[in-house]
Amino acid sequence: MAHSNAGLFLPVMRAALDHPVTGSVFVDAALPARTGPTPVASPELLEFLTSMAVNGTLPRWTDWWDEADVAPMFSDPTMRRTVIEEQPTLPLSYYEQHIPVPDGWDDHPCSYLLFAPQYEDVAAEARERGWRVAHLPGEHLHQIIDPEGTARHLIEFARTP
Repeated sequence: MAHSNAGLFLPVMRAALDHPVTGSVFVDAALPARTGPTPVASPELLEFLTSMAVNGTLPRWTDWWDEADVAPMFSDPTMRRTVIEEQPTLPLSYYEQHIPVPDGWDDHPCSYLLFAPQYEDVAAEARERGWRVAHLPGEHLHQIIDPEGTARHLIEFARTP
C-alpha cells in the first residue's frame, strides 16, 4: 500500500520481497509507468521544484504550496504541527531520478483509492488498467482526517480480489 509519490516505488518494493504479494493499493498516489522507468517528477513539476531548491535541497513539502492549499488538508492545529514537524527535506536529485518498473509487477490485483480532485486523472488511468477504484472525497491527506473511512475502503480492497 502506498500514498502519494510512494506509489512509484511499489513495483520495486514488490520485486525486492521474498514472499508473494496478493494485492497492491495506491492511495491518492502516483502510478508507475506501464513499462520502462518512471520519472519521479514531470518536467513541469521539476521546473517548479528547481526554482525553490537551495543548495540542492528542497523545503518541506507543505512549504511548497500556498496556505490556502495546505490548510484544508488538516483538521486541527496539533495534527498539522505533527505532520509538518515530521516532514523531511529532500534533495532535488530525488525528483530528477527515474524509478525502474520490473516487467509483470502488476500480475496481481491492484486497487486505487482516490481522495483529492487533483488525482482524478490518475484514478481514471487506474480504471483503464482494469483496477478497482473507490472514491472517498477529501484532500490529499484525507487519511489523517478520516482514518476510519480510509480503513474501511482499504479493508474492502483486501477482502475482494
